[in-house]
Amino acid sequence: MNELKSGYIAIVGRPNVGKSTLLNRLIGEKISIVSRKAQTTRHRIMGILTRPDAQFVFVDTPGFQTKHTNALNRAMNRGVTQALADVDVVIFVVDAERFDDRDKEVVRLLPKDRPVILAVNKVDQVKDKTQLLPILARISELHPFAALVPVSAARGSQLDELLAEARKHLPHDELLFDEDEITDKSERFIASEYIREKLFRLIGDELPYSATVEIEKFELDGTLRRISAAIIVDRPAHKGIIIGKGGETLKRIASEARQDMERLFDGKVFLEVFVKVKSGWSDDERLLKSLGYE
Repeated sequence: MNELKSGYIAIVGRPNVGKSTLLNRLIGEKISIVSRKAQTTRHRIMGILTRPDAQFVFVDTPGFQTKHTNALNRAMNRGVTQALADVDVVIFVVDAERFDDRDKEVVRLLPKDRPVILAVNKVDQVKDKTQLLPILARISELHPFAALVPVSAARGSQLDELLAEARKHLPHDELLFDEDEITDKSERFIASEYIREKLFRLIGDELPYSATVEIEKFELDGTLRRISAAIIVDRPAHKGIIIGKGGETLKRIASEARQDMERLFDGKVFLEVFVKVKSGWSDDERLLKSLGYE
């Protein structure tokens, strides 16, 4: 009989390499939002996977910011470095076809005193599979990785192998969370993230990075959740983009977010979403703290 192991595993990498997709695949639920827009993840989000022989507590981190210096990005970078200091294992995610100097900057942050597993993601997109070994060899020269695992987060391939490598380095311990828990985040937080995901997915490049969501009311009435949320933007012009002609875009954002909430919360949701203009919100330390940034 295998001895129970449990511990914390940070998932790190530059923006848009598939960290959140990987976390969601491992957990089996969408707890970390995903979009094609870079830097979608802004908070450390824990996903919990419990198996008979191990409990894996994954910490999905924001992509490390190397160019932006506002208060929001400084807070995101603190989240990454704190996660690296607090975990038992690190999974460093790179894109199989797009490894470049931005990844090398993250390599410099990797801890030397704990195991780091290299997860080479999106291998399904590599047309010439003979190029995989040279790619792995080139990256492996940069750090003494404990293991190298090619994966496809989108397809869910090689994830058992990744878990097996991570389990080797977890301490022998009792469960850190109850068996049925899948995240440490509240429903209130997840609701705001689902709205933000739809915002980026439906508006895309028209909307600048400077938009966020604040939950102003979250009430539970039996199995019904009544939620009121404000989308906060920098400029009046952004407000018009989000609302859309006849309010259609905002209605669709709210409708699709509500459907995701009802699926995860397993209950009806009454969702009201509106838009506020707050110039310079991403440099407002007080607002950032109220939104959960440390």
